[in-house]
Amino acid sequence: MPSPKNELDFSKKAVLVVGGSSGIGNGIAHAFAERGAATYVWGTRATAEDYAGVEGSDLNGLSYGQVDVGDRAQIDAAEGPLGLDVLVLCQGTVVYRRGEFAPEGWDRVMAVNLDSLMACAMKFHDQLAARNGVIIIVSSVSGYTSNRGNPAYAASKAGAVSLTKTLGEAWARDGIRVVGLAPGLVDTKLTKVTTEHPDRLAASINAIPLGRMGTPADMAGAALFLASPLAAYVVGQTLIVDGGLSL
Repeated sequence: MPSPKNELDFSKKAVLVVGGSSGIGNGIAHAFAERGAATYVWGTRATAEDYAGVEGSDLNGLSYGQVDVGDRAQIDAAEGPLGLDVLVLCQGTVVYRRGEFAPEGWDRVMAVNLDSLMACAMKFHDQLAARNGVIIIVSSVSGYTSNRGNPAYAASKAGAVSLTKTLGEAWARDGIRVVGLAPGLVDTKLTKVTTEHPDRLAASINAIPLGRMGTPADMAGAALFLASPLAAYVVGQTLIVDGGLSL
């Protein structure tokens, strides 16, 4: 039986991480690249150089493309890698200060966090089917609880969990394994509303049994497992990676 080390070798594999320009997606992208994959990322800025100095962003060794996935036409027009083996859908946005209660905030968050998941999955369906590929949908523990300040974020993440189940069942016989990953509190640009306020951060960490925030590397380890033959019999499930927060 192959060792786990060999099972996590992605040499000769092509991986696209949507939302891989920073944060969790960037950590996932580098984890695949370090294990031999030709790794591509999509982000919203014009060039990779435009991310210089951005916290949590390192595009060295990754192939970059500009695509605003909140615009379906850009997804349709985008050039993705050929012969794709793994598609990681890690795009996400949030609008604070009750902005998601307004139509503009709601629509933008839903477009990026939910609508684009289906659009990207459909775009690459045939490639992935031809190569017995894997789709990893990155949602959030917010998909399992209420979030009184961010209704669109919570609803979109719950929708992502449900979409993982549905595509998992619908596309398994096409040769595509669809699985999910739900991070807890990770220090990224989307969580600065918590991490940059000492009292909020202390309260949040106190609620995590492991006593610390997660890191992009924590999420990357789970993504590698889900994309590998080690998870060959996992279909439609979302793995919660939150240090015990949701317990």
